[in-house]
Amino acid sequence: MDDLITSKQNPKIKEWKKLKQKKERYKTQRYLVEGEHLIEEAIQSNVTVETIIIEESYQGHVPISSNIQIYTVTKTLFQEISDTESPQGIAGIVVMNAEELPAESQRILLLDRIQDPGNLGTMIRTADAAGFDAVVLGDGCVDLFNSKVIRSTQGSLFHLPFLQKSLEEIIPTLKKSGFQVWGTALENSSPYQEATPTLPLALLLGNEGAGVSKDLLELTDHNVKIPIYGKAESLNVSIAAAILMYYVR
Repeated sequence: MDDLITSKQNPKIKEWKKLKQKKERYKTQRYLVEGEHLIEEAIQSNVTVETIIIEESYQGHVPISSNIQIYTVTKTLFQEISDTESPQGIAGIVVMNAEELPAESQRILLLDRIQDPGNLGTMIRTADAAGFDAVVLGDGCVDLFNSKVIRSTQGSLFHLPFLQKSLEEIIPTLKKSGFQVWGTALENSSPYQEATPTLPLALLLGNEGAGVSKDLLELTDHNVKIPIYGKAESLNVSIAAAILMYYVR
């Protein structure tokens, strides 16, 4: 373990604070993860945890392998690095994986311009729970490595492969390889219970306000909707995603 870092001028402190910026995350291919649960999930998963940062009074017992560099910092410095209101005193720097769709994928979630970090994180967590094989984030989605997205995934971020790719490109490729592609739309669609899923299948959900773009809906094989029986105008997109992912399952 390194000596206690006490100065905000320390190069490491400056480096870690910069990871709050999306541009810096992609430039360095690194992102920050906070809290015991997420650190444990990351260490146990197929991601590279490069560095652990511990606040000087931290008393937890996360098992850390010997090949991970550990730094201790003052409480004030930890709060500067942290992006949460009540930091747990432990954070980690994780290396971004170079991802591809698994060769034997059967169920893939496609996301078009999802803007809310909580929605994205919840959909990732549900895709993991429902046994989906991968998630593809199209153009216009909130950053996957945004701290609120990471927290909302509850560790599922480390369990699934993710691609950040144009959906206009990937949908035709999936169809050529035998995938049925389902879109979600209120118009020109059928109730999901009337549709029979066949594998492999890709499920496409869209922006919270605008839904899936018309250009993408023209590329799908089938468009479905979830009936509204009460007076609500619509369902939250992450709830809709959960219903459809489990139906496909």
